[in-house]
Amino acid sequence: MSSVTIEQYIEVIYALENEKGVAHTTDIAVELNIKPPSVTEMLHKLDDLDLIIYEQYHGAKLSNSGKKMAQELMLRHKALADFFMIIGVDEETANFDACKIEHHVSPETFKQLNQFIKFAKDGPCDPLWLEHFNYFDKTGDRKKCICQSRNTPI
Repeated sequence: MSSVTIEQYIEVIYALENEKGVAHTTDIAVELNIKPPSVTEMLHKLDDLDLIIYEQYHGAKLSNSGKKMAQELMLRHKALADFFMIIGVDEETANFDACKIEHHVSPETFKQLNQFIKFAKDGPCDPLWLEHFNYFDKTGDRKKCICQSRNTPI
């Protein structure tokens, strides 16, 4: 059982629990495009790992450790999606790609990505470099990007 698979189940259970109060086997199966017996087998494993509380015929809820994992996954997803949108990717594509990548990001990369996003969004000055990038992205032209502080082409 891979950590990616575990994380995918945790995310789906988290979403279903928030939406419906509990994650039922059939709902999980639909979300993950997996047969219900396979879902039931995995739910028993996740219960053994103390990531969920599973009651047959009643569904699954995240345990405290499962909730913590889900919250960390949501933070990773948000950071990646935010980064992709900062560099000009549309929101739908950014979220789709974040889903694919979030399970493979190391803690070190995640930490630096968060630092970069914080810097880009909350910098002390207008992020001229970001405006320059957006102009370059749209036109392919660097010549017209002028750095106001030096008044020289970037």
